[in-house]
Amino acid sequence: MINLSPIGFVHNSVKENPARDFKWENVISEIWLKEEYVPALEGLEGFSHLLIIYYIDKQPRPVSLKVHPRGDQSLSQVGLFASRSPTRPNPLGLKLVSFIKREENSLRVQGLDALNGTAVLDIKPYLPGYDSVHGAKVPPWSY
Repeated sequence: MINLSPIGFVHNSVKENPARDFKWENVISEIWLKEEYVPALEGLEGFSHLLIIYYIDKQPRPVSLKVHPRGDQSLSQVGLFASRSPTRPNPLGLKLVSFIKREENSLRVQGLDALNGTAVLDIKPYLPGYDSVHGAKVPPWSY
């Protein structure tokens, strides 16, 4: 058994699933953490980017093991695990966001692709030497 509890929740203006071409990179969100996690935020101010792990519970859709990349029907289907589809066996989201500022138990970020009220499960700082891979290979249909 795996037990996960939210450490906080997303607050932004996106209340329902937007159109496929929606520009998430422009969305400013606040992540309000539970008070008991405030000490865990110490030191984040020195980072420009954060990795946010969240629970995709606001986009209920059946899981399909084959998907069209980015929902583009003109592209051939690929296996679910070769995609970033939000419909997953375990609905976990991972997003690299720009970190704008912290105010007490609130983090302001830009580019988080999560709906208002989404549960946040963890936050990690982005470490360029650790989180990026020089010369990484991706198939042409992935971008």
